[in-house]
Amino acid sequence: MYRSETKTWQHIARPVALVLAISAAFSVAASAQSPESKGTKAAPQFYNGQAQVVPAFQDKTKWIKQELWVETEFDSDADGKRDRMHVDVTRPYQTDTEGLKVAVVYESSPYFAGTMKNQKMWDVQHELGAAPPPRPVNEQAAFIPVRPEIAKTEIDTWVPRGFAVVHSEAPGTGLSEGCPTVGGAPEELAPKAVIDWLNGRAKGYTSRDGNEEVKATWATGKVGMTGTSYNGTIPLAAATTGVAGLEAIIPIAPNTSYYHYYRSNGLIRHPGGYLGEDVDQLYDFIYSGKPEKRDYCNKTIRDGKMMAGFDRLRGDYNDFWAERDLLTKIKGVKAATLLAHGQHDWNVMPEHSIRIYEALKKQGTPAQLYLHHGGHGGPPPMEMRNRWFSHYLYGVDNGVENDARAMIMRENVERGTPPTPYLDFPNPEASAVQLSLGAGGNTAGALGLGKPAKLAIEKIVDDVEFAGGVLASTEQSPHRLIYATPELKQALHMSGTPVIQLRVAANRPAANLSVWLVTLPFDGKAVGSAGQMGVVSRAWADPQNAASLSKAGNYDSKKPGVPLKPGQFVDLRFDLQPGDRIIPAGKRLALMIFSSDRDFTLWPKAGTELQVDLARSHLNFPIVGGNSAWQAALE
Repeated sequence: MYRSETKTWQHIARPVALVLAISAAFSVAASAQSPESKGTKAAPQFYNGQAQVVPAFQDKTKWIKQELWVETEFDSDADGKRDRMHVDVTRPYQTDTEGLKVAVVYESSPYFAGTMKNQKMWDVQHELGAAPPPRPVNEQAAFIPVRPEIAKTEIDTWVPRGFAVVHSEAPGTGLSEGCPTVGGAPEELAPKAVIDWLNGRAKGYTSRDGNEEVKATWATGKVGMTGTSYNGTIPLAAATTGVAGLEAIIPIAPNTSYYHYYRSNGLIRHPGGYLGEDVDQLYDFIYSGKPEKRDYCNKTIRDGKMMAGFDRLRGDYNDFWAERDLLTKIKGVKAATLLAHGQHDWNVMPEHSIRIYEALKKQGTPAQLYLHHGGHGGPPPMEMRNRWFSHYLYGVDNGVENDARAMIMRENVERGTPPTPYLDFPNPEASAVQLSLGAGGNTAGALGLGKPAKLAIEKIVDDVEFAGGVLASTEQSPHRLIYATPELKQALHMSGTPVIQLRVAANRPAANLSVWLVTLPFDGKAVGSAGQMGVVSRAWADPQNAASLSKAGNYDSKKPGVPLKPGQFVDLRFDLQPGDRIIPAGKRLALMIFSSDRDFTLWPKAGTELQVDLARSHLNFPIVGGNSAWQAALE
């Protein structure tokens, strides 16, 4: 099915490859020409829909650099004055000498001033539902008082192509005023203020506390934002304000919900590679702002609002987390959005981009999705970013708005290979196949289309000493249940979001529940953030929240979890991580169910027993070609 599906898209893939080749050839040719040599004014140049390097913009010694502070509309440190954000600008000198007006590529970050060293995490070794051990004391990031240049990211890419590049430091970091709020409203309003300044609607000053104004008379008013990880979250946060002038954003691996970052379906969970981290830890990690403000900010924000709101005891969704969920504010986004994410990103997991992409499509906001098979980070190819900004910031008619919605790097391709275009994600030809579980999960039960087992109840004994990769590799274990297909005779193309339905019971009031989709034999090669090559998807859930997990999708119920009655079964339905993956022929697809996940969950004492009712449990697995493709792969 994979081979025929690839052939279907050759009419799209070939032109894309041709475009890239022509574009590269032109870039070389264009560099030999100079507007100055012809006595003409320098201006951005475009070929094949992309901004080209202009020799007149290449001399770094002539670039104009400005340092300023932009006044916001908030006062997060309660000193009676509106907070000002530290900003720097790099632009072609022709914006002064020739009256050239340029569009802006803008990146904001809490990291530019440096971060905390030797971060201490919460102790994860404690019982579920019990008060956590005392919060560790961290030494916050150092304050650096003089920093005329904030960052150099994006400058060498965009200034030679006729853009200005703007950087700003997030509230409470570096030389920006205010308190860090880690997803709070100031992180939306701070970049909004900078965009307002670029459009003449907000005031900028030459100093942090002075009155000498500076204006962006050189700016067209059209702004594109980009960045990776936290820096990728901020463009989307700014876009939710609906600020005029923000025309396009390219968020790379953005954290779109702090609940989805630190919790899963009512369960306390940690980002891959950062076991024990929580929102207060991240606050300490980024807080590099003025020392004299820290007592107030720490007491009010970290030790006040955060400790009161993030509920490390139960892990339930609440108003604190809703404020830090950009999906709740998605209607404000008008900016064209190109999202990029790695399918092996177990730090900021793929759902963060997928949930936003689906919401933008639904409301008609221009959106495109780029998926690759790496871990955290990874921007779209330069050609994609260039076409995006050239069209939306300079009005170049390059047809980007009509491109395939999904661009996916296929498995095991050479570096530099263009992504494969698809009409959409999930693939429109994909449909869910309902797979039943066959008895024998402590060794290997069956996973397939057959009727579910009758009256088959299987048991897990929790023991966090056994990591997920170990459980997936062993042939037999009382600490996990695994259900696997026979060896695939043809490749299966997964596209979309797997959904699990489980009926479970525990012998204690609380239990962790972890689910992995893996390929067997299991490939434990490290990929991404605490990930392995053999992991296809993952999910975690708290059975105490069964009433809120009656249907799959975004977990947004504010209904608190209810302690389990020992031995009483509850039904849960929840999503695994979405993706577009090829399960190769010769492998077995397997569903693994276990309790505590050593790399992601809390570590209770061993011994909790979980029972799974196989007759009332199944997996909905999205496959290109649906049931017919499944049967062809297993015949």
